[in-house]
Amino acid sequence: MIKIFIKSIIALFVVVMLFSCENSIQTIQEITREDTMPLVRAFHVEYERTDSGYLRVLLRSPVMERYEGDDPYTVFPEGFEITFYDTTGVPVSFIRANYGISYEKKKIMRARNDVVVKNFDTQKQLNTENLVWDQKKKTIFSNTFVKITSPDEIIYGDSLRSNESFTDRRIYHIRAELEVVDDTVSEKK
Repeated sequence: MIKIFIKSIIALFVVVMLFSCENSIQTIQEITREDTMPLVRAFHVEYERTDSGYLRVLLRSPVMERYEGDDPYTVFPEGFEITFYDTTGVPVSFIRANYGISYEKKKIMRARNDVVVKNFDTQKQLNTENLVWDQKKKTIFSNTFVKITSPDEIIYGDSLRSNESFTDRRIYHIRAELEVVDDTVSEKK
């Protein structure tokens, strides 16, 4: 009789344990999702790309995360800086942002939060909060406030579309266009 009672308690305990352990479908999907965790996480990244022995691109970032899947991408959650060089190794442009994401297949890079782009040849600088570079279309655009500074003028606008070399650009809803003369600023007429 005692053996049957003990067996009944053990069987009841096993049944209770089986039915008490359950996970929601959402929790299971989150755990098994491919891109939940980065495949690679690197710290203090310094990446150099060269061509014919000359430095062409220098990327620096405190943290880089690489995700795999159907659409692989790389995230720079703590920001990045990229310097582009000409064929002789002289810096020609620079981009910096506090966050970045680059989609490998789509060839699209998004930068946000205090984005600064400089062209050393023309001495022009773009400041904005969001910037998208479409490498397939060779275009750059921002749908947020932009400020473009050059040695002789400052332009404020609501958005921007440009080719990637920044030679053919359109600034939409220009708020102000100021002329810089001898370290003073005057409104351009």
